[in-house]
Amino acid sequence: MEDDEKPPLPPFLILAVVGLLCGFATIGLVWASERGCERFRDTSNCGPLGLPLLLVIVVVTMVLGGLALSRLAMPHPRLVAFLGVAFMLAVVLAFLTGSLSSPWTLAVIPVLTAVTFLLANLVAHLLERADA
Repeated sequence: MEDDEKPPLPPFLILAVVGLLCGFATIGLVWASERGCERFRDTSNCGPLGLPLLLVIVVVTMVLGGLALSRLAMPHPRLVAFLGVAFMLAVVLAFLTGSLSSPWTLAVIPVLTAVTFLLANLVAHLLERADA
């Protein structure tokens, strides 16, 4: 990305929308993996494949978020995507694991991911200032 390249929309809006989309992508990928496990194991519990599937979902979501932010000329796209997804995952694992099968998670996870992308952008800017 060139230094004179500016984002086409307000950065706040870009971060929020990409975060929402990454949240929906996470939900969709988890849903697809559960359906795959149901098909092949006759249960939505993936057993020993669960952790590797979760890691693949996290990596795919980070890559998709980084690509989207990069295409929209946002600074530090891979770092923001990495931190945004990592922060979302940390909150989900810390506070929401018992409620993930509830229908309200369809709204909570994308909104949470939008917020964590905004937070990740703030952290990236703070790191950039500290490095200067």
